[in-house]
Amino acid sequence: MRTQHLHTVCEEAHCPNIGECWSHRTATFLVLGDTCTRNCRFCNVKTGRPAPLDPDEPEHVAQAVQALDLQHAVITSVDRDDLPDGGATVFATIIRRIRALQPGCTVEVLIPDFRGQIEPLKVVMDERPDILNHNVETVPRLFRAVQPQCRYAWSLAVLRNAKALWPGALTKSGLMVGLGETPDEILASMHDLRQIDVDILTIGQYLQPTKQHLPIARYYTPEEFETLRERGLEMGFRWVESSPLVRSSYNAEAQARALSGTPQQAR
Repeated sequence: MRTQHLHTVCEEAHCPNIGECWSHRTATFLVLGDTCTRNCRFCNVKTGRPAPLDPDEPEHVAQAVQALDLQHAVITSVDRDDLPDGGATVFATIIRRIRALQPGCTVEVLIPDFRGQIEPLKVVMDERPDILNHNVETVPRLFRAVQPQCRYAWSLAVLRNAKALWPGALTKSGLMVGLGETPDEILASMHDLRQIDVDILTIGQYLQPTKQHLPIARYYTPEEFETLRERGLEMGFRWVESSPLVRSSYNAEAQARALSGTPQQAR
């Protein structure tokens, strides 16, 4: 990571599962720089005016995937509203280069909302990522407080259009709980995701990164997370990860292998 001058969301977001995931040959790369143009009140990634794109970043990511012998690579990014395509071309190039240098590595892209536009999404979907992930993060009522520059409708449009562009796509989304939502609102958002045929759902406890971020409204019990998992499976999700420390990329390799038909790698 260091020799290629790369960033990982595992580190930038202080993910509690970094040791487990990295030991399983899974890592989540943060591309398009380390500075986000949006200022979501739950997120620990820094915000401001981003630096120009690094033209060598796709090659560096692919080389790191190869050097680390990754079995599953997750590619995510900061939001880059300053770019005409939101960074879609970079995502597409990275997918191509990983497949060229590390055949057999499944690729998941955790993309921005692209402001709900279909053109940049098509650039990504044309590369047929193994999993197309975009997190709604929270329920509609809390969107403005939690992520003021985002829109619930944009998030749903990304996931809906991904299936329209490629019906065989595996789509994935995630929710944080503990921000002040009600149980009925959680279930309603889960229903919204199933209505647009999302395959994989992750649900985890929001943890306040610093005192400047949104406070935690409540902690959910492990039993409540298990209930949400069961309800998700009843709704028809093909895979549900639901527990306090679940984050978007947790068990991502297992999801890709199980649902895409690729045999599990020995560990």
